[in-house]
Amino acid sequence: MKNFKTKKTMSFLKDLFTVGKEVPTYLEKGAKVIDVRSEMEFKQGHPQGAINIPLDRLGANKDKIMSMNKPVIFCCASGNRSGQATSRMKKEGLDCINGGAWTSVNSKIQNS
Repeated sequence: MKNFKTKKTMSFLKDLFTVGKEVPTYLEKGAKVIDVRSEMEFKQGHPQGAINIPLDRLGANKDKIMSMNKPVIFCCASGNRSGQATSRMKKEGLDCINGGAWTSVNSKIQNS
């Protein structure tokens, strides 16, 4: 049990320090940006060109996301919800990453 907790902790720390680092590579691959915050949060600001699919509607939009036939960058306010979305959709076979905070993703879009 202790070994499992250690591996899980190490995985969490790795994810924490790598969130968003692959965004430029994914943008070069033509990735779509999906903001998983609520509609109200999205309306207050979002990455340029992003679409809004709130985390609680991710399952209902799985087919829509998969049919894009593009890699996906998930983002949210802090990286927590986008991390959950990434984990779920990777299990479905989607090429996706957790971009982290939408403001960070947006700045990388503007600099690409």
